[in-house]
Amino acid sequence: MSLRQYVSVLAETDQTRQFAMNVLGNGLIAANHPDAVTVKETELSTLRRVGAPEDHILVVQSNLSSTYAKLGRFEESLQLDRDIYYGRLKFFGEEHRNTLHEANNYASSLSQLRYYAKAKALQRRTIPVARRVLGESDVLTFKLRGCYAESLYEDPAATLDDLHESVTTLEDLARTARRVLGGAYPLVGKIEQSLRKARAALRARETQS
Repeated sequence: MSLRQYVSVLAETDQTRQFAMNVLGNGLIAANHPDAVTVKETELSTLRRVGAPEDHILVVQSNLSSTYAKLGRFEESLQLDRDIYYGRLKFFGEEHRNTLHEANNYASSLSQLRYYAKAKALQRRTIPVARRVLGESDVLTFKLRGCYAESLYEDPAATLDDLHESVTTLEDLARTARRVLGGAYPLVGKIEQSLRKARAALRARETQS
């Protein structure tokens, strides 16, 4: 029996076998196997058909989005990230950690596809919530602020003020993240790399001016 035939059989059976399909899909994702998309799409369709809980569906959507992104199918990944974010927002509310996490994923996808205005609008709504609920020193707050700073300096339409804000934000983030997490933490290195890029973009703009 081929993999596609096996998936078809799983899609027609009960919830016990849905668990097997989930395990199969996760294994294929871990192995970067292209058939992971087929399994996860079938799993998502099956869960919707049987009326699975919304939070379960959101988890499968998240796995499928990651699989799309790994395969370079970024528009499809973006659409799922949007649905997941609004699903989390409806299910948990804006202050829940899961909602803030998905907001960061959605904003990152928007920036990756150069929808910078939409990304920044979402980040400006979300970051104050994260700072209030999670605190200034939470890893997710760091990620949200770092993603926002990247959206500022990567945008071809960025103003000089945008670039100054990006550098200032990343300088503050780099200091705080290094103090809280330590220099060996991967996010700290990513923030410092973004800071170098933001400073380079600012220098280039100031030279042009």
